[in-house]
Amino acid sequence: MKNNLNAYIEYLQNNLDKKRFKHSLNVAEESVKLAEKYGYNKDKAYLCGLLHDICKNESKENMLQMFKEFGIILDDIQKSQYKLWHAILGAKFITEKFGIDDVEIVEAIRYHTTGRANMTKLDKILYLADFISADRDFEGVEKLREFAYFNLDVAILECFKFSINELCSMNKPIHIDTLEGYNFLIFNRK
Repeated sequence: MKNNLNAYIEYLQNNLDKKRFKHSLNVAEESVKLAEKYGYNKDKAYLCGLLHDICKNESKENMLQMFKEFGIILDDIQKSQYKLWHAILGAKFITEKFGIDDVEIVEAIRYHTTGRANMTKLDKILYLADFISADRDFEGVEKLREFAYFNLDVAILECFKFSINELCSMNKPIHIDTLEGYNFLIFNRK
């Protein structure tokens, strides 16, 4: 993995705008901190954080073309929520274009916007790191940062609540993966 880091960083610099590139570096750094806190592989966490938004700055037209090229079929909510596209596409992109076949990394990138039921530790680390990275400044982020270093599942549950409330306030649909992730944590709290 480390051998390709420079190539991945160069790709991101050339394909993401400056703000998104900085965000990707911040998420990678936050992923490492969370990996240290929760006993996970720091190299995998860094790579996952680095690449999570690899397709974020692609145009809708390019994304639609890549969905077709990769044989990805979106469900109705995904079709209506452009903000979900980059995660779905990014997971396939890193596999097809970079040859990354580590299922944990691919799936963490795939679900970093929605979460899901029975998340792996890497899923949780990336989902949370994306929410609380240093460049995030929305109201409530400081509280989420506190939760992040108190208890991983509590923090994820709070992030789910935040997302669900935000989507409800905008009258937007909530993807089933998010609802299933929330319900899973409610029923499996420790």
